[in-house]
Amino acid sequence: MIGVVVVTHGQLAIELVNAAETIVGDLPTFAAVSIGWHEDVQDARNDIASAIARVQGPEGVLIATDMFGGTPSNLGITFLEDDKVEVVTGVNLPMLIKAANLREQQNLTEVARSLREHGRNAIWVASDLLKGSVPGGGG
Repeated sequence: MIGVVVVTHGQLAIELVNAAETIVGDLPTFAAVSIGWHEDVQDARNDIASAIARVQGPEGVLIATDMFGGTPSNLGITFLEDDKVEVVTGVNLPMLIKAANLREQQNLTEVARSLREHGRNAIWVASDLLKGSVPGGGG
């Protein structure tokens, strides 16, 4: 089973994992790492390393971060390892729900790519949807 570490600015990671657990049930191989605004970068990296160690299984670990180019993503990228650790940015709740369902069915690379697409497809402009004019995406 693939482990999932959610890493974000502030408390977002904790709340996303809590929300996912409310919807799909207990997620013992999910971990949340919240990086404080003034936290030492090495301390944050150590927190990520500890979370990876807690959830890592033989199929690897997916690190899901809030924003490409931010500290959570930059630190996550330092753990990249072929077929063992992958990073996906732009995490949202639909991605975590999908991760809970896919992590036993696909390999790490497939899960990462599936989550990227699912995350994109979960974004809608509500007025376009209600008007029946959904251009090129969503859903």
